[in-house]
Amino acid sequence: MLKDFFSKKKKYASIPREEAKKDVPEGLMQKCGGCQKIFYQKELQKNLNVCPECGHHHQLNAYDRIACLFDDNSFQEWDENLISSNPLNFPSYIEKLEKDRKKTGLNEAVVTGKGKINGFPTAIAVMDSRFRMGSMGSVVGEKITRAIENAKDQGIPMIICTASGGARMQEGVLSLMQMSKTSIAIQRFHKKGGLLISIMTNPTTGGVSASFAMLGDYNFAEPGALIGFAGRRIIEQTIREKLPNDFQTAEFQLKHGQLDKVIPRQEMKEVISTILDLHQSGGNESETSTSV
Repeated sequence: MLKDFFSKKKKYASIPREEAKKDVPEGLMQKCGGCQKIFYQKELQKNLNVCPECGHHHQLNAYDRIACLFDDNSFQEWDENLISSNPLNFPSYIEKLEKDRKKTGLNEAVVTGKGKINGFPTAIAVMDSRFRMGSMGSVVGEKITRAIENAKDQGIPMIICTASGGARMQEGVLSLMQMSKTSIAIQRFHKKGGLLISIMTNPTTGGVSASFAMLGDYNFAEPGALIGFAGRRIIEQTIREKLPNDFQTAEFQLKHGQLDKVIPRQEMKEVISTILDLHQSGGNESETSTSV
């Protein structure tokens, strides 16, 4: 015992073996996709999944995004039990859907419902890219259409947050039909004087970008979001030209008039709340342009 007490202590900490490194719980740390720095995942989550160093916006799942925007305990979900079938008998489609349901806890790639944003009743549809890359099939289109119709019937504003790779190939033309169905629902909503706010997040591409994503009264995006129809490589091969490095980013789209504003995630609720307030109280045009 006495010998152990007076034994010489190590001056340096030992380097952990490779096996010990593997003992670090999965999901504890996360590398930033922008600056490549490593952070505790909880630190990023507290910052709404935005890198505190470089401001890179990592993806948010549907329920976390709803929590960012809506007042506590105010959200009520719609049509959560709607699930896709396999109308074209596409091989392994049902198995892939079931795998995504288990992985995400969602029944489909969009969550719809209504709640309050700083006290203002608002409907919302939030796409989740973890489920089939946020692709739009029959159920996604149906849920978004129903949400728009509910907002129209209840006389409340509508927000759509997009995160999608486009139309779902496993459902073929039935998936493409959702572009026109959702667009017609928005037209009817607008005829009734409804307010639609579109928030495009990374990525918003394909049939989604060519339909409801671009039909808002206000078209916003998060910084750095990929927004476009066809992929960069396909366009370059078609036109046989090199595209700018920032092509199809939110900032590029804003510069070329495709967006009204690029808004950091931490500021999104405040901006939307201001818009809802102005439309509720019938604010004049100069006030709207200044606040937004």
